[in-house]
Amino acid sequence: MNKVEFVNAIANKMEISKKCSDQFVEVFQEIVAAELAAGGTVKLVGFGTFEVKEKPEREGRNPKTGETIQIPAKKAPRFKVGKALKDAVN
Repeated sequence: MNKVEFVNAIANKMEISKKCSDQFVEVFQEIVAAELAAGGTVKLVGFGTFEVKEKPEREGRNPKTGETIQIPAKKAPRFKVGKALKDAVN
């Protein structure tokens, strides 16, 4: 399911316009992104948790030359699946 299909599914399920549904999806994405950028987490009980995982600096290799390089530390968004969602899939 892509974003358009997701927006349409929300609009049909809630009996609202597609425009309103699209705004909901956009605002949800903005809120989650802002919270993660601020170092927080977003916990949706039963669904899952959006959080930021810090990856330390590490040593790697250039696959073309074999030269050793330093890969800088970075932060990566992560989604941890909640029990209810996991059970619904299984």
